[in-house]
Amino acid sequence: MRRIFRYLVRAIFVLALIAVAVGVWKREEIKRLLAVNSLFSEEKIITNFSGMNAAFLSVDVPRGDGPVAELPKGTEATLTPEVTQWVKDRTITALVVFKDGALVHESYYQGTNADDLRISWSVAKSYLSSLLGVLLDEGAIASIDDPVTKYAPSLKGGAYDGATIRNVLNMASGVTFDEDYLDQTSDINKMGRVLALGGSMDGFAADLSETFAEPGTDWQYVSIDTHIISMIIRGATGREIAPLLSEKVIIPMGLEASPYYLTDGNGVAFVLGGLNLRTRDYARMGQMFLQNGAYNGQQIVPADWVAASTVPSAPTAQGEYGYGYQWWMPKDGREGEFLARGVYGQYIYINRPLGVVIASNAADRKFRDEGVGDYNIEIFRKIAEGL
Repeated sequence: MRRIFRYLVRAIFVLALIAVAVGVWKREEIKRLLAVNSLFSEEKIITNFSGMNAAFLSVDVPRGDGPVAELPKGTEATLTPEVTQWVKDRTITALVVFKDGALVHESYYQGTNADDLRISWSVAKSYLSSLLGVLLDEGAIASIDDPVTKYAPSLKGGAYDGATIRNVLNMASGVTFDEDYLDQTSDINKMGRVLALGGSMDGFAADLSETFAEPGTDWQYVSIDTHIISMIIRGATGREIAPLLSEKVIIPMGLEASPYYLTDGNGVAFVLGGLNLRTRDYARMGQMFLQNGAYNGQQIVPADWVAASTVPSAPTAQGEYGYGYQWWMPKDGREGEFLARGVYGQYIYINRPLGVVIASNAADRKFRDEGVGDYNIEIFRKIAEGL
């Protein structure tokens, strides 16, 4: 009996050593997985959203060494009581407003400040679309009606075989993908764990095999479609997204600080939601699109791409939000009004007729509640109309 006890103690000791060794070996992966599991918790969400690179792999998107683009000051806009209440209700962390290219309002909340590099979530999709438009104009990509497999051959035989670049730009690939952030078993959360554990986003996309519709016939918001755009760009150019976006879009804009992307274990940028910038720099992106792709004294994104991207070309249902090339249009479809938006309350709102750009960041854990998205746009319109 004593011998069995000694063997048992020894076995437990060996298992404990193995557990410690694995813990040390996989320390960073475990840390990132724990960060994913608590990313949106009430007590951590605000801090997390202003410091994503503290827990996840990341890569800089250099702003270059040029001067910061001039940002003139306009007449200060005062927030109405309704807007002030909205800021509180929606857990807004930053609000920046431009009128005719001038800064007319800037405020920060929840202990955050102007220097924070804030997570974009799906606002990042609009940045990637801009890069694709530049590369299309330069001839690196021949046509958006090319099949995605022309530039990303690893997708042959999978769910994306048969889809075109236009289809994925429009979120009309027909690929089955569960986007429910609140369901831990959903595809979007499985993808988050791939990112946290240093797995391959390309491999995750290539392994998708199910479709629900023929490409181009039905619209469904499928975030992995944006990663396919990344695979296309990398296949066409032989370069990674971060240096390309830096060279083609970020450096010409004269931003205040270098953004960064979250990445997978292979250093591939998490393009569908992993870009982090200052809120003033998000607003600069909106101003560039308000000005038809021109900013800081130069044409950065082709004007015809801006025009094509920001009108409803996707097969969305009547009465719902319109969708272009990774940009949104409000349900009532007012001309010259469009937006980039991300989960938990990230927005770049552009109202070209009124000359207004609004960038807002938030940590709104109730962003999916009935009517929240519509009311956010209503607030943006009231701010714009009051200037």
